[in-house]
Amino acid sequence: MDLRSCLQVMFILVAAIAPHAIMARHLHIHKLSSSIFPQHLVGSGKGHNIEGIHNVRAFLQRYGYLSTNVETKGNVFDDNLEFAIKSYQKFFNLNVSGILDAETLELMSQPRCGVPDVFINETGGDGNGDRDHPIGLHYSFFNDLKPKWSASKYNLKYTFLGSFPEQYKNTVIQAMISWSFNSVFAFSEGSTDNTDVRISFEVGDHGDGSPFKDKNGALAHAFAPEDGRLHFNAQHAWADGAYPDKFDVGSVALHELGHILGLGHSDIRDAVMWPSMPPNLKKELSSDDVSGISALYDGVEED
Repeated sequence: MDLRSCLQVMFILVAAIAPHAIMARHLHIHKLSSSIFPQHLVGSGKGHNIEGIHNVRAFLQRYGYLSTNVETKGNVFDDNLEFAIKSYQKFFNLNVSGILDAETLELMSQPRCGVPDVFINETGGDGNGDRDHPIGLHYSFFNDLKPKWSASKYNLKYTFLGSFPEQYKNTVIQAMISWSFNSVFAFSEGSTDNTDVRISFEVGDHGDGSPFKDKNGALAHAFAPEDGRLHFNAQHAWADGAYPDKFDVGSVALHELGHILGLGHSDIRDAVMWPSMPPNLKKELSSDDVSGISALYDGVEED
């Protein structure tokens, strides 16, 4: 067989194998994205006893849908879990069935902010951060107590702690500028001993009661006013902008700064304050985000 014939045979073999290789690669990625909640949980509902349900229970408790008084061990799908799933589905505008359908599990598996969506155990209210505002607006406040900064703190001082990556500092500062253009706040650089907002990359248990357990966990979290702590999870892959398999520092900074200022999570996907953040995505403040911060500090709710 001459060289030309050999090359033709090799081309045919590669063409035949490549689609299967690509398919296998995509299947591998899908399995990774669903590793928190295995595929066999799809379709489970009240009365079932299936291995892995305890992880769903722990997830819903972590993000405020299940009382901390409820035991998360065990795999029985009971009334409490059904109610929590319905609450989660309602918050995210999914089909409210109380069943762990594929769409619900997929959303639960997405990287997200570590701040709970509701705070049913802290405030004694319904935990939705007050969504009693004009139709079409979806923002919420950090919790029912509506914590916010006093007027004397409208010029917030910030500092980057530890070995914060130099290449991301300006990106976070730009996120602050974006909020300052759309709120009563201004930001200026402070020092370790004189600051309001402390920003850092952390790993594992970093002393705030909300450990970053692994790279499948929360992207970041922040605390309500006037705490000022903002932590990125260093175990994730980060970038300045939208890149495959990496998370945009600026978009996550915008989100967490929203919490720093007193906002909770929005149930609209286009909002910066939507809890989940897939890789390869860059976000800017939406009208919903701006309406939320205006309502909290100016008492203005736009129709």
